[in-house]
Amino acid sequence: MPDQTFTVNGETVTVDAPDDLPLLWVLRDLLGIRGPKYGCGIDVCKACTSHLDGEAFNPCVTPVASVAGRSVTTIEGLADGDRLHPVQEAWLAQDVAQCGFCQPGQIMAAVALLRRTSTPTDAEIANVCRCGTYVRIREAIKAAAARM
Repeated sequence: MPDQTFTVNGETVTVDAPDDLPLLWVLRDLLGIRGPKYGCGIDVCKACTSHLDGEAFNPCVTPVASVAGRSVTTIEGLADGDRLHPVQEAWLAQDVAQCGFCQPGQIMAAVALLRRTSTPTDAEIANVCRCGTYVRIREAIKAAAARM
């Protein structure tokens, strides 16, 4: 198998994986990064949302070869040391989490949304994930936007 080299959460990594292996499985199974979750595998649910060169993307449908030399950030790399990102703080303050399974993907999608716009509409927030109409998610994203 070919070596795949890219940066994840600020660290350069090299893994032995087929070019077409979805990055989600590289992150979870080869690198032990558990934040991005498998939900649908077809780029719909957003449970695996991470950032590629600062933009939201879904590693469940992204071949590992396509991230060669690029920078991937997962929920594990979002905080600045012990200081949480404002979206993570807002998630806690608004008590957003239900079961918690897709929270990492929701937070990463929300961060990407707030990078694009500081005043997201309810319709834009609804695209964060399939739970996008959940009232606390909307409140947390708007609270984070006010702080950023």
